[in-house]
Amino acid sequence: MAKVENKKEKRHFFKDFKAELKKVIWPTPKQVVNNTTAVITIVLLTAVIVFVLDLAFETLNTHGVDTLKTIVSGRTTNNVLEDNSISNELYENVLENNTISE
Repeated sequence: MAKVENKKEKRHFFKDFKAELKKVIWPTPKQVVNNTTAVITIVLLTAVIVFVLDLAFETLNTHGVDTLKTIVSGRTTNNVLEDNSISNELYENVLENNTISE
């Protein structure tokens, strides 16, 4: 008797399942292509933006922070020029004002 009830429940489940799938509004192939294109475009654009920001922050970190660390740490100005290859203008500005201006 349990097997008969189990079969009825399964049949009822699949019947309901099929009825629910008929209610779904399925996208047309054109909509699928448009939506897929939009998603791929947005993902690629976001990846490019993140890549550019990563490069910019990495460059700032390696050049700007290291230069400031050497200046703050009290090393000689000759070592700052050798280690970080800062420009002559920045070097002269540091010598004159002990500050870095833009």
